[in-house]
Amino acid sequence: MAIHMGKPSTAGRTPGTEEPPDTGDATTPSAGDRHRLTALQGLAALSLDAMASVAYGPEAIVLVLAAAGAYGMGFTLPVTLAIAALLAVLVASYRQVIAAFPDGGGSYAVAKRHLGRRTSLVAAASLILDYVLNVAVSVTAGVAALTSAFPELYGERVWICLGVLALVTAVNLRGVVDSAKAFLVPTAVFVGSILAMVVVGLFRDGPVSTASAAGHASALGEAALHHSSGTVGALLLLKAFAAGCSALTGVEAVANAVPSFRAPAARRAQRTEVALGALLGAMLIGLSVLIGRFHLQPVEGVTVLAQLADASFGHDLAFYVVQFATMVLLALAANTSFGGLPVLMSLLARDNHLPHFFALKADRQVHRHGVVWLALVSGVLLVFSGGDTNTLVPLFAIGVFVGFTICQVGMVRHWYGERPRGRRAKAALNGFGAVLTGVSAIVVTATKFTEGAWLIVLALPLIVLAFEKIHRAYAEIGERLELGRIPQPPQCSRSLVVVPVSGLSRLTSRALTAAHSLGDEVLAVTVTHPAPEDRPAAEALRRDWELWKPGVELIELSSDTRSLGRPVSGYVRELARAHPDAQVTVLIPETEPAHLWQRVLQNQRGSVLAHAIRRDTDAVICRLRFRITADAR
Repeated sequence: MAIHMGKPSTAGRTPGTEEPPDTGDATTPSAGDRHRLTALQGLAALSLDAMASVAYGPEAIVLVLAAAGAYGMGFTLPVTLAIAALLAVLVASYRQVIAAFPDGGGSYAVAKRHLGRRTSLVAAASLILDYVLNVAVSVTAGVAALTSAFPELYGERVWICLGVLALVTAVNLRGVVDSAKAFLVPTAVFVGSILAMVVVGLFRDGPVSTASAAGHASALGEAALHHSSGTVGALLLLKAFAAGCSALTGVEAVANAVPSFRAPAARRAQRTEVALGALLGAMLIGLSVLIGRFHLQPVEGVTVLAQLADASFGHDLAFYVVQFATMVLLALAANTSFGGLPVLMSLLARDNHLPHFFALKADRQVHRHGVVWLALVSGVLLVFSGGDTNTLVPLFAIGVFVGFTICQVGMVRHWYGERPRGRRAKAALNGFGAVLTGVSAIVVTATKFTEGAWLIVLALPLIVLAFEKIHRAYAEIGERLELGRIPQPPQCSRSLVVVPVSGLSRLTSRALTAAHSLGDEVLAVTVTHPAPEDRPAAEALRRDWELWKPGVELIELSSDTRSLGRPVSGYVRELARAHPDAQVTVLIPETEPAHLWQRVLQNQRGSVLAHAIRRDTDAVICRLRFRITADAR
């Protein structure tokens, strides 16, 4: 039985909701701040997805432009600069989102306030899909890098994926700060190695080594190498831009998880967002410059990042450091989802669109139910895909573009609603970003529709419908409970307590004692069977009860089918019908063993009775636990 203390319910409060969490914007740190993130820890915990995307973002651009031959490859830098410009727009926008919505939620919170509930649910559904797919794609990509180095592990890739997922989940169950500390070093090594590779490469006149690409067939083909400039049309550039925008996934994670930061939470989150944008932009532009400087051509079986590391550092220790850091960070990039999605799910739960247990926090400021749910769904995806990245990639990034677009449109409404100074420039910036992300969402969906993107198009409305159904269910519960209204004053009524017994013991005595303290009248019931082999036990109980004389009537319920729950629930139902003004309570006595393994020795009578009574009656159920300890006397 839960006892709720604190503020009284307000009008319109729905069942199970609580006060919004403290956003931590006060200057005085709270006691729970040691379980929250600093700006640097936030960069490690919430940016892994975006940081790791430099391993496949530039490569996605190159592979699309490769269709236009060597000339098309020359557009790698312009396309990357366009993506970097969009990144700047998104970072500036999400800085404002963080300031305006310090409770977190990102696109969902913006849409809820400015675009309506239904649009906010579309944003939330798109973010949930993106976060779940991010876990699966990141883990499979990291394991793919491992199996590329050690081909003998390829057949075990699914189990390795599940092992990595279990590791990331276990770290996150300990709290967001522990996950940030665990992943801070891999993040620093990866960012440091990429920036060092860019700087060293800029001082090279040509590639130091091409050993990694040696012996591999070109992905361009001879015909493509001689294509003219006329083949580089707007559609191809748009497709390359949309493909490269996969590098922008994860940019919204900081805005979604503002409550995870230490006070002042909004300011720390803004710093983290800017640092993420600066590092990601520098790495993307630097890598694209090196692609043009070394006249790199995509080859089969070797990543673009591996070729760049080979060209800048040579095929030595530094090359393997880059590869190993990339592999580790790709596998751990799933942590971004574990940092952002549970917070988003908690907000949805507080708004009655998800079960309320998703809003519960553990003692380390972690939403464990959200973490576990994310791990389970991602594990199903990993098994379904067979640990193959290519199966999941077509589904990836569509959801985040939808969320980006909704957020940008919502911020335009925000500026004109709040009417701050400079609102026109800010609204124009967000409007331009909405056009870019909206076009990218359409292009990515259209180009990948037959490759599996149709699943996302189908899943989005289904998730929104699920949100609506849950919301209606909570609304019906609130209506039946008359939440927001002044209830009738409590009244004292006669109380009948039914105690199921199977024999005489110390547990029986304690149960009847507790029953007398709960009710005005106590009734003991026992279920008997007419079979000859059961009669001696029934007669012995009846005889011992008469000798004991506890002052409580023993009522025998006969059951021909050896059922236990139905006879008791039937009796309770008849008792309630005969005494409509009385409160019927069923007190179920149970033993609790001293050791966990001893629970398998119990007959589970209490659970069977509780289930039957809950299913068939409206009686109050109390379960009296008698702890079996070494000193129990």
